[in-house]
Amino acid sequence: MQLEEFETDITVFAEVILPLSLQKNYTYGIPKEFEDTAAIGKRVEIQFGKKKIYAGIIKTIHNEAPKEYKIKPILSVLDEYSIVSKTQLTFWKWMADYYVCAEGDVMNAALPSGFRLESETSIILHSSISEQNPRENADFSHLSDKEYLVAEAMLVEHELSIDEVSKILLQKTVYPVIQSLLKKNIITIKEKLIERYHPKMETWISLNPDAANDEKLKSLFDELEKKAPGQLAVLMAYIHLCNLQNDKGYREILKSDLIEKSKAGNAALNVLVKKKILFQHKREIGRVIDPNTESEAFQLSSQQAATLQQIRKEFESKNVVLLHGVTASGKTNLYVQLMEEVMARDQQVLYLLPEIALTSQIIDRLRKYFGSKIGIYHSRFNTAQRVEIWNKLLNGEYQVIIGARSSLFLPFENLGLLIVDEEHDSSYKQYDPAPRYHGRDAAIYLASLFNAKTILGSATPSLESYYNADKKKYGFAELTERYSGIEMPEIAMADLKEEKKRKTMHLHFSSKLLDGMKAALDRKEQVILFQNRRGYAPYLQCENCGWVAMCPNCDVHLTYHKFQHELRCHYCSHRKNSFRQCPACGSSHLTVSGFGTEKIEEELQLFLPGTIISRFDLDAIKAKHGYQKIISDFERGKIQVLVGTQMVTKGLDFENVSLVGVMNADQLLNYADFRSAERGFQLMSQVSGRAGRKKKRGNVTIQTMQPDLPLLQLIVNHDYRGFYNAEIIHRKKFFYPPYSRLIQLLFKHKEKKKAWEAATIIGDALQKELGKKVLGPAVPSVSRIKNLYLFQLLVKLDRSGALILHIKSLIRENLLKLGENTLYRSVDVAVDVDPN
Repeated sequence: MQLEEFETDITVFAEVILPLSLQKNYTYGIPKEFEDTAAIGKRVEIQFGKKKIYAGIIKTIHNEAPKEYKIKPILSVLDEYSIVSKTQLTFWKWMADYYVCAEGDVMNAALPSGFRLESETSIILHSSISEQNPRENADFSHLSDKEYLVAEAMLVEHELSIDEVSKILLQKTVYPVIQSLLKKNIITIKEKLIERYHPKMETWISLNPDAANDEKLKSLFDELEKKAPGQLAVLMAYIHLCNLQNDKGYREILKSDLIEKSKAGNAALNVLVKKKILFQHKREIGRVIDPNTESEAFQLSSQQAATLQQIRKEFESKNVVLLHGVTASGKTNLYVQLMEEVMARDQQVLYLLPEIALTSQIIDRLRKYFGSKIGIYHSRFNTAQRVEIWNKLLNGEYQVIIGARSSLFLPFENLGLLIVDEEHDSSYKQYDPAPRYHGRDAAIYLASLFNAKTILGSATPSLESYYNADKKKYGFAELTERYSGIEMPEIAMADLKEEKKRKTMHLHFSSKLLDGMKAALDRKEQVILFQNRRGYAPYLQCENCGWVAMCPNCDVHLTYHKFQHELRCHYCSHRKNSFRQCPACGSSHLTVSGFGTEKIEEELQLFLPGTIISRFDLDAIKAKHGYQKIISDFERGKIQVLVGTQMVTKGLDFENVSLVGVMNADQLLNYADFRSAERGFQLMSQVSGRAGRKKKRGNVTIQTMQPDLPLLQLIVNHDYRGFYNAEIIHRKKFFYPPYSRLIQLLFKHKEKKKAWEAATIIGDALQKELGKKVLGPAVPSVSRIKNLYLFQLLVKLDRSGALILHIKSLIRENLLKLGENTLYRSVDVAVDVDPN
């Protein structure tokens, strides 16, 4: 199909969003043969440039040919129905405008990779075929000739790029073939994920359909009663657990439940599986819905009932309500009530969580209320899972989605309520790549497109949200008491200066913290220790000349990881075996300074011998088969002390934790950032809330060199309002949010001079309009990452919508000019609106 054939015939055109960071979308011609099938929100196969082929999304269809360039035709229409709605496209446009990026950047963030086909995309055989003996497992009889050619090639090559598929088929237009093979589960898109989500797996047992009638079962019972009483016990237990009612049939049963019920052991079950009387397969327990699960009943406390009524009242005049509820106050109970009301109106609910991988307890609880109406979505699911959930939502199979920030992009049709739980959490902010959006703010805009309500929940709200509630922009409701009347934890300071003076320190542990841990363990209770730095120690230093081990690619110290006996950069992942002697002076007197979670774990073994201690940080969850095992072991009491980074502050609810220790409060408060006090207050308050949540009041010990610091006293008194009143004065004085709006521009290049010059050019252009409200160019705290030198500009703007729009337009205009200059085209510029 030659492009020239269409240029005179085409009268209908499509504006197409490409998965590229382009300043504008391109228009393509719709050939006559596709005029009936092309529609807004469908994917189309198009050529961009001389050779590149992409799957783009039709944004608009019109009759005006572009005058600036010759049109190219759409090569094929990939979808039977639109996979992206007009509302979603409006959301994409807003996000691109607000966060100063391309709609193609938003498209890349929004669509699962299974929808984003391009020339370089690699395909591999589906796992159901490739596990063992692929030639024996593969059934290609239902494939077309072209599909068969590709599938056969996959058996030989195992992995093919779409360009290679094009060569096999001797044609340019191959996306329809690829799409069909994806739908038929012959192939899947290859993904390169640094960190893979590891779900909790359980084995499920089902009855062979061939045996599922009374006559065959009776025959089986008679046979097994004489020869195999153990197998009979398993089969009887299976039927009993199925609790057969009417014509529902025999359902799947958890293997662990079956073994426990039958008392027959694994051997008897394995024989039944071998005989193909029973089938067994592993499945992610988090995605299995028991249709017989009954909703968990709960009674709202008098304060909860009053707060729920307040939320309803606020929703009468406000679209956004901030729910400020102390830790363990039962905010989830209120969410459930509101969700039920919305679902009764046949509307959808989006429940956002900052770290969905760490909130399995909430997910399990919500499933007890809503069962199969709930879908889970986040970026750590594989391509097939994400595409499946996307399609099920399109087909109306889910009424509730629980997800991380990426679930904002799902194809909702009738949203009635958005819940942003732990709205203060920094995980809601996308840092790289563009769009650098904030999930909370994007959720509020998305809700407005559906005229839906948004509830923001937190024990330690962001200053911006609390300010908006204080100024009556948002509604406000409050829970000041813990559920069931349990008191807030008692927080005490451990004065490290005083303990060092009295020589009562035990390495990095004060006597107050160590004694508290021993007492808790003697009572068979559990302990959480919080240190927001992983690894063993942040510095390896020469005692003789002062040399410090630095990353060769980044301007940061290498962190020492003792268990791997290596130095590691947490920015670029550079690794190096630890030094035996100083490379500067040759001295063998090398020492480590500071401490991370590894060191705490090691030192605890000295003071608490025989205690089962585990780490909960990024290194540990990679090494120990994921977060789920650690959380599960801690819940069941197999771990007595959990040492973790800020991961331990998020969404965890353990009944038996009586003591929480903050190892180094000063480290949390000494960052050169205007949000350091806010983050420190939030982290310490949140981790304190893990103590004493169910049965009795908990205790918290905060180790610090500055026990009289006003901020720490506010934490001791659980006084968020006092913190807000003090912090808002500083924000106003120095013109920081919520009194101003910030835009940060980060310039990156391998040549320091070129990055500086580019930053200066843009800075000068902006200063002509804004003067001293443009700060920089300045060197950020980390001046080089992955061998790229960094310079930043910070723009402070008055909260004027017109001014902000103008400055964003000015930034786009000047970045376009910078890109047209051959000297600076290679400088990477990251625009971050509302940096966190």
